[in-house]
Amino acid sequence: MSEFQPRHDQRRMRSWHFAGAGLSLAAALLVVACGGNSGGGVTTSKAPSTPLSTSWSLPGADLQNSRAVGGPINAGNVSTLGVAWTVPITATGAFGGYSTTPVVVKNVLYTQDLASNVEAIDFKTGKVRWTHKYNSGSVGPNGVTVASGTVYGATADSAFALKAATGKQLWIRKLTRNRGEGIDMAPGYNHGTVYVSTVPGTAKVFYGGNGQAILSALDASTGAVKWKWAEVPPNLWSSKHTSINSGGGQWHPPSFDSAGNLYVGVSNPAPFTGSPKFPWGSSRPGPDLYTNSIVKLKESTGKVVWHYQLTPHDIYDWDLQNPPLLATVNGRQVVIDGGKAGIVVAVDVQTGKPIWKRPVGVHNGHDNDNLAAQRGDFSNLHIPETIEPGDLGGIESPLATNGETVFAAVNNLATTYKGQGLKFATFPVPPQKGTGDFVAIDVATGKVNWDVKLNSSPYGAATIANNVVFTTTFDGTLHGFDIDTGKELFSTKLSAGTNAPVAVVGDTLITAGTLPAGASQKALIIAYRLGATGKLPGATPTTPTPGSANPPSSPSSLNLAAKGNQLMFNTNQITAKAGKVAIDFANNSALQHNVTLASSGNKIVGKTPTFAGGSKSFSATLKAGTYTYYCSVPGHRQAGMQGTLTVK
Repeated sequence: MSEFQPRHDQRRMRSWHFAGAGLSLAAALLVVACGGNSGGGVTTSKAPSTPLSTSWSLPGADLQNSRAVGGPINAGNVSTLGVAWTVPITATGAFGGYSTTPVVVKNVLYTQDLASNVEAIDFKTGKVRWTHKYNSGSVGPNGVTVASGTVYGATADSAFALKAATGKQLWIRKLTRNRGEGIDMAPGYNHGTVYVSTVPGTAKVFYGGNGQAILSALDASTGAVKWKWAEVPPNLWSSKHTSINSGGGQWHPPSFDSAGNLYVGVSNPAPFTGSPKFPWGSSRPGPDLYTNSIVKLKESTGKVVWHYQLTPHDIYDWDLQNPPLLATVNGRQVVIDGGKAGIVVAVDVQTGKPIWKRPVGVHNGHDNDNLAAQRGDFSNLHIPETIEPGDLGGIESPLATNGETVFAAVNNLATTYKGQGLKFATFPVPPQKGTGDFVAIDVATGKVNWDVKLNSSPYGAATIANNVVFTTTFDGTLHGFDIDTGKELFSTKLSAGTNAPVAVVGDTLITAGTLPAGASQKALIIAYRLGATGKLPGATPTTPTPGSANPPSSPSSLNLAAKGNQLMFNTNQITAKAGKVAIDFANNSALQHNVTLASSGNKIVGKTPTFAGGSKSFSATLKAGTYTYYCSVPGHRQAGMQGTLTVK
């Protein structure tokens, strides 16, 4: 699974939308500046063949999760988008404080931060109408769904309903079975039923074992359970190993067809790559159904109609976690999805049989390793090994389609596995230096129409407004491209680095700067509106990369610091002379961190306590060689909080 949401993990930090914390948003309203555009002429694109909705009342815009709308914004005027208002994000967490797609109903924007707190914001002015606090940490992407005057959402362990007018809680129902399970999705809603899935982890720990993802169908009025579907079996594929195995779960709401049938994308199995005692997933033999699958379920019972498994016996955390898209091609209904394996696939809506598959982004030859592992053929599987797509790579966030073209934001970020298990995963290139592709694919054939190379990872999904398709990149940039040619029509810097997607309602686009790197950057929900001329508070943001101009450390005392609310140290390269070395760690972040030092053989030679605020230190006698330092809080190392100590 993963968004920094990069769930996208604490599972790997879940990538989770980098995928992927939060307290409630402050009620202060800041009026803010027109973003710069990319300049140049504007091209004219043909309109989609079917009219697009102009509302964004569900997390994926509609029941089919198309993330495509009509309205005034188009290629001819997108360059006039400017800042209308901002609202501060006060939550903090492993993936920032916010990574959701908001919804808008009757001129009110409803949203949720990564502490599960819900806000209702006046869509025209940015004034906060009410806040309901839960202070329940989520790795995200989470979010809310609004229907019939009720806001539906979830905390780390429970689904809830709030009165849309006031934020008053109407009901709450716990869904997790144990402390190693959580919830990190926006609920689905259709025909008076709310759909919420658990996942095998929380903001504190992911894939700790005995994590069985279960999708619950709840009565929207009362929260009573109508039915449950176990996405993975209770024995987790081996009764002997339930204490280490886990898997499944959703990051996003299901999609629904006109008959009410559900289509879900299911996340990965664990442990991965395996464990020292059971390498290459051998503690969970077989294909590990229904992980990494598109599954069609009956609305009335939750019974499986069909499934398509893209990656049987996944060993690299290649979730198929994004919501499937529904489209009609030449009279034939199809289901389209893509996930962290970096493959977009179309299947028949009646049978689940594949129609086409299209790899996107960088692949370095390991796409079929899972099949060898399933057979028990380990002869061509090696550790250490560098894998791409990596743990925070591939398609981390939802796709979008206008019925003719499907758009995917692809992250090119490799992972090096130095041992069996997530704790041995490292990044040869840190996540904040990852690159990406933004790809347009013909829905009928799977042919790539265009592929734009991005110099920063696009964790911000895809969103269509008429003939413009938007995404955001980790360096804090909002991009808009011509849907037919891929030409960039608009770009502007946000208030901070970001893993937040985009929603469009009428003449207004909503996104967020979520990952500030330094005092000049601010975590903000931002409304861009045609013709608006406000200004963003603070200085122009810079890419949130670790500092490289730090003064050299002395041979006997090394100074490290956690940088703002980012998952990074102030440097990723330090040196020392052999002998006794003291490491002083100043945690300037609101998050809890530690420094763990390990030898080249992965033996821990020193560690600070885990703490937030203040300083801690430890000493170790070190021989010449290369050591790795990292934060051992689950997911923090995977998100890039690591570095190299060279002892001479």
